[in-house]
Amino acid sequence: MSLNVVKFPVFPHLKKIIFPPRWLILFFLFLILNPVSSYAQEDLSSSWFNYHRVNMLVFLIFFFAVIVIFIERAKVGKSLFIRRIAGLDAIEEAVGRATEMGKPVLYISGIEDVDNIQTVASMIILGNVAKMVAGYETPLYVPVCMPFVVPIAEERVKEGYAAAGKPEAYNRDNVRYISSEQFAYAAGVNGIMMREKPAANLMFGSFYAESLLMAETGLATGAIQVAGTANIHQLPFFIVACDYTIIGEELFATSAYLSKEPKLLGSLKGSDLAKAIIMIILAVGALLDTLGITHFASWFYIE
Repeated sequence: MSLNVVKFPVFPHLKKIIFPPRWLILFFLFLILNPVSSYAQEDLSSSWFNYHRVNMLVFLIFFFAVIVIFIERAKVGKSLFIRRIAGLDAIEEAVGRATEMGKPVLYISGIEDVDNIQTVASMIILGNVAKMVAGYETPLYVPVCMPFVVPIAEERVKEGYAAAGKPEAYNRDNVRYISSEQFAYAAGVNGIMMREKPAANLMFGSFYAESLLMAETGLATGAIQVAGTANIHQLPFFIVACDYTIIGEELFATSAYLSKEPKLLGSLKGSDLAKAIIMIILAVGALLDTLGITHFASWFYIE
């Protein structure tokens, strides 16, 4: 679980949100003194509101408000701190190495369709990679697994070249549909690696059993490889076969960091703050339960 530490000097007024003088104290007192079990005797058969889950409503409203606050801060240009991820520097290093060697860059976006959040994050990263390679005038190959991903990948690469001021360098044929079959796609990508000999392989998205097949082939060709996925069952294969690996939620943090999109930045910061609050609640709950004060823990009980 990736957690970006909130730095208070960057957000001076967030002290009022995270450490308010009154309402947070009152909120925790309410949790301790008003357990959900007090509603247990109510007959909910004729009610439209389930009082047994009022705690979920309170926390959903609170966390949603935190995310909205961060999104609004990002929209007005406020600086949101996101820790630097080592894999981000490796992307530019890989592209620079390919440029020095006069070889192309291969970008693999996974095997899932556009309804997968990892594919969406991969497309955001692809746009920034396309802008980078356009600046270096390095060829970029993008083999795609799913048909619906093809037009999105084409548009992202085209936007990247345009943003770099090199729209004429964009080659639509470099974004290639391979196959929607898992291992047929892996075979096609491996063929590109062996024929084109790219100096850098960038793999970001949702991967399954094909991950090791492609990563081993890239390793055999001598390419520098940077990979990232939120599928934890494939991370060990990327770690052993790639030079740099972006682990789990860092994939989404990378897309937010590179795009600077306010909604992505706000959601990332809001979710990280929510994780910090949850960990504090767990620690406080464990301490109170150890001391025999059970009202606090009972407020988090869901029927």
